Amino acid sequence: MTAPEGTRPTRSGSWADRGGDRRPARPPMDRPRRAAYEAVAAVHRDDAFANLVLPIILREEGLFGRDAAFATELTYGTLRHLGTLDAILSDAAGRDVARIDPPARDALRIGAYQLLHTRVPPHAAVSSTVDLVRSVAPGAAGFANAVLREVSTRDIDGWVAKLAPPIETDPVGHLSLAYSHPQWIVRAFSETLGGDLGETARLLIEDNERPPVHLCARPGLIDPVELADAVGGAPGAFSPYAVYLPGGAPGDVAAVVDGRAHVQDEGSQLVAVGLADAPLDGPDGRWLDLCAGPGGKAGLLGALAAQRGARLTAVEVAEHRARLVSQATRGLPVTVLAMDGRDVGADPKLPEGHFDRVLVDAPCTGLGSLRRRPESRWRRQPSDLPPLTRLQRELLGAALRAVRPGGLVAYVTCSPHTVETHVTVTEAARRSGVAVDFVDARPLLPAGMPGLGDGPTVQLWPHRHGTDAMFLAVLRKG
Repeated sequence: MTAPEGTRPTRSGSWADRGGDRRPARPPMDRPRRAAYEAVAAVHRDDAFANLVLPIILREEGLFGRDAAFATELTYGTLRHLGTLDAILSDAAGRDVARIDPPARDALRIGAYQLLHTRVPPHAAVSSTVDLVRSVAPGAAGFANAVLREVSTRDIDGWVAKLAPPIETDPVGHLSLAYSHPQWIVRAFSETLGGDLGETARLLIEDNERPPVHLCARPGLIDPVELADAVGGAPGAFSPYAVYLPGGAPGDVAAVVDGRAHVQDEGSQLVAVGLADAPLDGPDGRWLDLCAGPGGKAGLLGALAAQRGARLTAVEVAEHRARLVSQATRGLPVTVLAMDGRDVGADPKLPEGHFDRVLVDAPCTGLGSLRRRPESRWRRQPSDLPPLTRLQRELLGAALRAVRPGGLVAYVTCSPHTVETHVTVTEAARRSGVAVDFVDARPLLPAGMPGLGDGPTVQLWPHRHGTDAMFLAVLRKG
């Protein structure tokens, strides 16, 4: 499940309206850096989501091609590396970064990112950031100049060597600062990976890389090779429907516009196809997606259902997200219900023991998609887990009521946190009051996929599979 839509940033006035700086006029701030600042500021000021606000800002600024790519790199790179950048800025400024005025702070973050993670010449990174600070935080330009010049005295490895605790005595603290993830997330990843610090580091590094856009060629509507040729991309490594988009806006792809394809991480495709392809005895015409918004998996399952003479019921509790599901499944054998999936048995539209295959793509922390939603790593807290895991257990319990005897339930999360995966699915199965067998999910994924573990559940990883960290458990009701 994806996070809910964020708010649009409150756009500030023109640079000339800000006043307070009576120095001689300087060249206007370049638009890519300005756009990146607006996006980063919106994320921190308005709790916005970068993937929602940045396209709006780029469009309003009239940025395309290289300028748009540079603004995007600055925005997402700054957000991914925020924890490390803040530690460096605090040291360089001689004060906690929280004590720096927010507009100047966000501009300094973007400047430090340029100095430490891009090929922008140091003098250009410093001067452009000072100009940006002068336009958003009058009076702080001299301070910004001094701080950034201090940042420029070391490269990123030098700063990590100075600020990170020794890995021998504090491995979690070291990895947290070196690779810019909160310590609780580093600890959770390490535990799921069996305490392997080397593999944990590889995962954190991959989380900080810019992920490719994955398209899903909807079966029966467009061939993946045809789609790959049309966009100049390549077929996916594992999903039979995946295509890697080499660049450009996916919304400009003709097949996406007309509904023959959609944007969907390859891992999300694999878990949906795993449910659809799992062997099943008896009838197989009634499928259910219990948490369908915003509609990616429902679109893929609906296309598969159309080929197999089945029909999908897609349930989404939020009305605006239910509308997105309706848009995503237009023309497919899909019925969309705007209701709570936990109401199975309490509403005649969701009868008990009725469905042959049920998908529970449960709301979760989203720790498996931090490379795509970098701001999430700084917003999520351990305190988020108890209410989420309770909801996950309730939804999985509802799915087990909805499925017929002998039918299949797939429990999916975009999180590798053990509490949201193994603990939730085991506890929900125990509390369900019905006989449940775990189906080995590994044969449901393409042959030759590495690193699928010992089963019966499967955990995908960005550093192993190039996908989001999707978890899949398949259960058969007795």
